[in-house]
Amino acid sequence: MHGYRKPIGRRGLLALTAALTATAVAAPPASAAPSPPFVPGASPASSAGVVRSLERAAYPLRSTDPGGSTADLRALDAMVGGAEVVGLGEATHGSHEFFAMKHRVFQYLVEERGFTTFALEMSWSAGLRIDEYLQGGPGDPRRIARETLAGSPWEREEFVRLIGWMRDHNSRHPDRRVHFMGDDIGGPKLGDHIFERVLSSVGTARPEALPRLRELYAGLRPFDDIFAHLRKPLPERKENAAQAQEALDLVAGYQKAGGGDYAWTVQHARNIAQTFAFATVDLADPASVSAAERLRDQAMADNVLWWQRQTGHRMLLSAHNGHIGYLSTHPDMYPRTQGTVLRDCLGRKYAAVGFTFAGGSFLTKDASLDGDWKPITVPAARPGMHEHTLDRVGYRDFYLDLRAAPAEARTWLNRPRPVYDAGSTFTPDPLPTLAIGRAYDVLVHLDRVRAADKF
Repeated sequence: MHGYRKPIGRRGLLALTAALTATAVAAPPASAAPSPPFVPGASPASSAGVVRSLERAAYPLRSTDPGGSTADLRALDAMVGGAEVVGLGEATHGSHEFFAMKHRVFQYLVEERGFTTFALEMSWSAGLRIDEYLQGGPGDPRRIARETLAGSPWEREEFVRLIGWMRDHNSRHPDRRVHFMGDDIGGPKLGDHIFERVLSSVGTARPEALPRLRELYAGLRPFDDIFAHLRKPLPERKENAAQAQEALDLVAGYQKAGGGDYAWTVQHARNIAQTFAFATVDLADPASVSAAERLRDQAMADNVLWWQRQTGHRMLLSAHNGHIGYLSTHPDMYPRTQGTVLRDCLGRKYAAVGFTFAGGSFLTKDASLDGDWKPITVPAARPGMHEHTLDRVGYRDFYLDLRAAPAEARTWLNRPRPVYDAGSTFTPDPLPTLAIGRAYDVLVHLDRVRAADKF
């Protein structure tokens, strides 16, 4: 959950729960991660066989940065196939190579496959602001990034360049415009303009409903700090959620009579209701925290599906590996991911592309609630980690279709092993485990990464 000032990322609610109950939550210093436990079960000979099997399926990457030849992406194009939504993950929330690769792949999909929307794990209302700029609104890429991404791991030069490229594309190709959306709930804030959009539209379409809608929204706006809201008594937050849901029901009740654009009004009201429903989490109850995360992933998937069906756009969905994939490194917290919902609804029209890396630097925080994003470095993956074997493949950076990999590789990939995985915070010991072969459709493996660039 990112967008403006104080982000919550993967595992962020666990940290939030602890912080709000006066328990310190901080990741241990991670300039050098300790060796993960060795995972037995593979002899040196069979390990060599797995590497050879992976090499047969792998396609080398020329670069992760946009620009230059894209011939190396043609096999990825075939792997994506007819997907209407392509989830492109990130193993950390702050690595240059992950962010740059998203730009490169999106640019390729726009130019070669007719994709038109870049969706990001950020608030719906912040995404609307970026899209307004892309369609010709005032400002410049840095100003827009500061307004919408400040405090998030995406407040980086890589996303400034992406926004700038998208605006330039629209100037050069007004008949093939690209769009930006945020698929998340309103965290850390909704912004008052989202309420105004709903009220203004209802006032035009059904003025008789406006007094009751103003009454319902009066106690909910402005919603500028989800963290302050979460400190309110739970009964009050539940009453707020009930009001937001009643407002949604009221707005949705006029959809048939509201006209074509009125569907957007209902979606804005829906995002308000999603946000307040999420904010009924009982921070003292782990089961409630898990339920809130399930609600959030469901909401993100619902928003992507709504956008895709409303616009007909083919979409690149950018989020953490654990949101675009089918398995999480923390299944107790994320038992049903956004990627799983999208696969269930879209079938082969959804493709999940995950990332791994064998070492390097990325951005993280000491605690989810406080402090700045700062670079940390982890050493080369140790024996027993998925990344250690992947890094023995004879290409520095590569990708492969996990669904079509040779049997020996698939058997190896389908077994849970330790992986590098970081959200807002990073705990190097113990590392989480994941069965990569069951988590994604396609895997991109990078030898080394570096921290993303602050602008």
